[in-house]
Amino acid sequence: MENRNNVKERELVVVGGGPAGMAAALSAYENGVRDILLIERDQYLGGILNQCIHPGFGLRYFRENLTGPEYADRFIKKISAVPSIEISLKSYAVNLTAGRYLAYIKPGKMEEVKAKAIIMATGCRERTREMVHIAGTRPAGIYPAGLAQKMINLEGWLPGREVVIVGSGDIGLIMARRFTLEGAKVKAVIEIQKTSRGLIRNVVQCLEDFGIPLYFSHKISRIHGRDRVEKVEVVEVDDSFNEKPQTRFEITCDTVLMSVGLIPENELIELAGVAIDKKTNTPVSAEVNKTSVPGIFVCGNSFKIYDLVDGVTYDSAKAGKMAAEYLKGLK
Repeated sequence: MENRNNVKERELVVVGGGPAGMAAALSAYENGVRDILLIERDQYLGGILNQCIHPGFGLRYFRENLTGPEYADRFIKKISAVPSIEISLKSYAVNLTAGRYLAYIKPGKMEEVKAKAIIMATGCRERTREMVHIAGTRPAGIYPAGLAQKMINLEGWLPGREVVIVGSGDIGLIMARRFTLEGAKVKAVIEIQKTSRGLIRNVVQCLEDFGIPLYFSHKISRIHGRDRVEKVEVVEVDDSFNEKPQTRFEITCDTVLMSVGLIPENELIELAGVAIDKKTNTPVSAEVNKTSVPGIFVCGNSFKIYDLVDGVTYDSAKAGKMAAEYLKGLK
């Protein structure tokens, strides 16, 4: 099965054209690799940064305060100027083997390549309402926070007017501010833990500066609504996350945003036989970017969840160097 005929061989394939994939590809080139294929499923490079129009990016890496698109643009310009890096947009990876055969769909056809080394920079996806077991009906108006961000910033559509946010992750905090700036009313942010999971600066700048209530040690116990969300029930919890009697109250709203964590996208490397930590969905590895299968590297939010894109860039550059060193060892 691993011996395919008429399959094009490549030195290095990078899957994912977000900040991790671009940093890895550029670093591999800077460390001597001259045959690099970068595939990206979207129509643009940049990944999640394209919808992050708020500032706060690049403070460590560029020592400047940039928006997400500005941060991405600096790498897009660099990578587009390197002839050795072939960019394949609208290309969706669908299969990967331990022998580093990668199949991907692009407009009009399916391609398969045999890579001597591969770097997976596939990012992560958002956890959903079902994953945190919120009871109630299933009306319209319940969104992952990142999807709502895309709707507003890229599609120009405001998905709700009265909003409750579940979880105090950074995306949820940022979207509390974004909805407020667009004229919506953010009724509350509900956090089951005793402290926020987001950056302190986001708590201050996105909630406190706008007078948005943040309820620690609380959870949404039920969502109500027939066609559209109408209200949520909120209850305080103890240290074991058990509901406290007589603390239940309701908040009327038409929209619920879920900001309850991220899951690394690693189904393809699992197909290839990479050992996966079932609790985190990340590669089992004692060293950043490495996996249990030689020649397959993972970087960015698919290796672990980062707070800042600057950290993604630094560590993903290491992945590019690691892949280059691996390739040199094959010669």
